[in-house]
Amino acid sequence: AFASIRSVLWCHWAMVRKKGSLILCGAVLFVAWNALLLLFLWGRPPIGRLGDGGGAEPGAGEEWQAGKGKRGGANGLAGEVIRLAEEVESELETQKKLLKQIQSHRSLWEQSKDFRKKEAEDIKEKKDESKEPQPLPQLPTVAGNEMIEQNKQVPVITNSPPKQDKESDSDKPMDKNKVDLTNPSPQTVIPILVIACDRVTVKRSLDKLIQYRPSVELYPIIVSQDCGHADTARVIGSYGSQVTHISQPDLSNIPVRPDHRKFQGYYKIARHYRWALNQVFHTFGYSTVVIVEDDLEVAADFFEYFRALYPILLSDPTLWCISAWNDNGRDGLVDPGKPDLLYRTDFFPGLGWMLMKEVWAELEPKWPKAFWDDWMRHPEQRKERSCIRPEISRTMTFGRKGVSLGQFFDQYLRYIKLNTEFVPFTKRDLSYLVREHYDKDFDKEVYSAPLVKVEELQPGGSLQGLGPFRVQYSSRDSFKVLARNLGVMDDLKSGVPRAGYRGVVSFVSRGRRIYLAPPEGWTKYDTSWS
Repeated sequence: AFASIRSVLWCHWAMVRKKGSLILCGAVLFVAWNALLLLFLWGRPPIGRLGDGGGAEPGAGEEWQAGKGKRGGANGLAGEVIRLAEEVESELETQKKLLKQIQSHRSLWEQSKDFRKKEAEDIKEKKDESKEPQPLPQLPTVAGNEMIEQNKQVPVITNSPPKQDKESDSDKPMDKNKVDLTNPSPQTVIPILVIACDRVTVKRSLDKLIQYRPSVELYPIIVSQDCGHADTARVIGSYGSQVTHISQPDLSNIPVRPDHRKFQGYYKIARHYRWALNQVFHTFGYSTVVIVEDDLEVAADFFEYFRALYPILLSDPTLWCISAWNDNGRDGLVDPGKPDLLYRTDFFPGLGWMLMKEVWAELEPKWPKAFWDDWMRHPEQRKERSCIRPEISRTMTFGRKGVSLGQFFDQYLRYIKLNTEFVPFTKRDLSYLVREHYDKDFDKEVYSAPLVKVEELQPGGSLQGLGPFRVQYSSRDSFKVLARNLGVMDDLKSGVPRAGYRGVVSFVSRGRRIYLAPPEGWTKYDTSWS
């Protein structure tokens, strides 16, 4: 009996450990059960109807004992053997049924196991399919947009952009001469387009944008990624619905002439910009956009700055962009006590800038194949229009890695000062930036300043006071010499100095306001000064 019980326990343990041994367990259980059964039946009373006394009928126990005593001998033994055989046969039938049940349950278990395995495989396949880019319907071709005509694949949009509210009075077409310049257009949606490629440090840029963003609905963030860099894509994807992630579909190399092979990166950047801006204006349908790159960190009042200046850009046809960048914004060249000081500039700064849909419609058909930022500075594109720039930059670049191989970053960009004091621009009257007001006051401020020599501004010079002072140049070479001596950037693009307006560059030198200016009566730029 002990051996039988041990066999039963072993069988139970085996079934727990491995369901595949179910048949073996059944066989062991069968043998053990019959051994136990024989021992049990040997000592039980004859088969009959179970009564209250535990025997076949009332008094059956006593009759069994009496029978044993009376009959004894061979006849009693033969009868007992027959009785045991009949009971064993009955129990064997029961065990046969039990084995059939075990077999049927094993079959059902195998079927259930196969079903669960197939179900798990189906779920995995569905997940894999959901990760694959799903093509969207073909976008309509924009007149002159060669890239959309060439690219049959359309953008992959992983997160839908926030829907704009119903058109309000502030969103309706406006007469540019009747715009309320004190109204920051609170209902106008201003999307932020982040141009990304293969920098996983885009996280730093996105973290600041999301941290300072005052409204998800009014400032949707669209991250357009080129290069197909998987790690960068994962970083962008980790933000979920906080951003909209789109992917530039054409990752092929661009045919260039042999001497431009080293500039392949610049060609791809221009292609990406064109594609991304078309998505913003034609696919998403926005009327304006602020463009930043994946290596820019923004200031706390970045959104406030663009919100306040949007009506100025909308109203003044002599403006074509708003920029958050000061090319001469290095610490020591700006006045830290005037974070609210703004300028007009004829030099296109980039590096965090606002563009209107109407201007893009003008630029897109003739968009260059490479070096798009310098192309923007050509007279044919600028058309004597200006941008707004701050005294203290609202963006700062941290991206040494790039197509310029870090040279420009090490020399200039790393030293740009980022504004740290929040300025409530939307509560300020910024109408002074409109050209008809600005030019008169600007010329008066510059040319009423005392004319001094650069030597007087050097340490040990006899010059007293905080200025402003004016230093005059008369040629390309004299500008470059003076700029280097005073620590400002000396390069010119189509004759326009960086951060310059009407030929004048405003900056601070050793605590004094300085205007590096052409002679009074300036009329236009000399495009040969480059």
